[in-house]
Amino acid sequence: APALRGRNSIVWLPTGAGKTRVAVHVCRRHLESRRGGKVAVLVNKVHLVDQHTEKEFHALQGSFKVASISGDTSHKAFFTCLVKENDIIICTAQILQNALVSTEEDTHVELTADFSLLVIDECHHTHKDAVYNKIMLRYLQHKLSGKQDLPQVLGLTASPGTGGAASFEGAVEHILQICANLDTEKITSVQDEAQHLQSHVPQPKKQYDLCQERVQDPFGEQLKKVMVQIQQYMEKPGLPRDFGTQIYEQRIVELEKRAAEMFCRKTRVCALHLRKYNDALLINDTVRMVDAFQCLQQFYSAERDEKDPTEQFLTATFEENRASLQALAGDQRYENPRLGKLEGILREHFQPLGTSRGIVFTMTRQSAHSLLSWLQTTATLRHIRAAVLTGAGYSNQTRHMTQNEQQDVIKQFREGALNLLFSTSVAEEGLDIPECNIVVRYGLMTNEIAMMQ
Repeated sequence: APALRGRNSIVWLPTGAGKTRVAVHVCRRHLESRRGGKVAVLVNKVHLVDQHTEKEFHALQGSFKVASISGDTSHKAFFTCLVKENDIIICTAQILQNALVSTEEDTHVELTADFSLLVIDECHHTHKDAVYNKIMLRYLQHKLSGKQDLPQVLGLTASPGTGGAASFEGAVEHILQICANLDTEKITSVQDEAQHLQSHVPQPKKQYDLCQERVQDPFGEQLKKVMVQIQQYMEKPGLPRDFGTQIYEQRIVELEKRAAEMFCRKTRVCALHLRKYNDALLINDTVRMVDAFQCLQQFYSAERDEKDPTEQFLTATFEENRASLQALAGDQRYENPRLGKLEGILREHFQPLGTSRGIVFTMTRQSAHSLLSWLQTTATLRHIRAAVLTGAGYSNQTRHMTQNEQQDVIKQFREGALNLLFSTSVAEEGLDIPECNIVVRYGLMTNEIAMMQ
């Protein structure tokens, strides 16, 4: 394999097939064959630091010095000491990036002088402004300036993705770009033993994709009518009409930014409110009408500048529609059919004394929280011990989880104190889904990386 010969390469294997074990094997051979070799194992999620240290890399601790450090640990200043004193350092990519750009001698490290092998976990994230890409940009600058002794690069992924490309050519282009960013000329995947691999990769026993839509959606239709009214009030030609989509959200956020830069208050305020209605449409599409209604209700109950004519118009428009929206939200005839389907699946698999373990993947934090709230108010499902697992990044919609909270939920799930998680894709990368016997992808028109994992 190219990696064992010291060549830069990407290992592409399905989740559960042992990518990290491959990395451990490469690290062992690398350190055994090189005097003074030093390995940085980079991850993009804090919980993976502990997972890799305790599971796969534990096997090397008898022969080599292995240390780990994450964004949650306080000894970032000691990172340089850890690098000097250990053979393998497992860390979040940001910690290495901070040390590379540090101008202080006691907190600075060098890619070329300090490391002989970089292992990049979930390496499909090496693009655009991602931290992995910033590290690799520095690497490529060293290479182009003629520096010798560059570290070897080993990327690990279950799917390089397509970057959202709609065509085969676009997908190829994206994968080639990832290879270029990682300075790799070879992707290693299983060819001859594919069937043997499939038989050994643990799979959840049942996987469901729930994506059906309502036959009638008067609640959503009314939200769209209000959005048309607001756009007419804005008096701006060429505004998008693809309400209730991620693309609409992107365009409205751009409009809001431009309006703020040009001090155009009317457009900025209307765009902010349209974004909230779009959020409500996305929630309505995914979970209950009442969740969508509450999202708007909370937004409009906040203090407003009542003297501003735009705010007056927007508040009055919501008030005119409030009663009928609330009535529709409570009408069971128009409830989301996915919820009935999900209830059936959970009832089938989670008997009160059963041992089932499952994950329901959904698009946003908001929908993960809404699904938990739905489960807790559904009489037939109250025996299920469920929790939410979402990302640690900041969100304006719902409170983010701290990394300690994430760890706690994962631990309780592993030990069986919890038997169901409502999760965003934070858990898709690196969490051992094979510990589940049921996986539901709830309304995910998501990126193909999540579909692979």
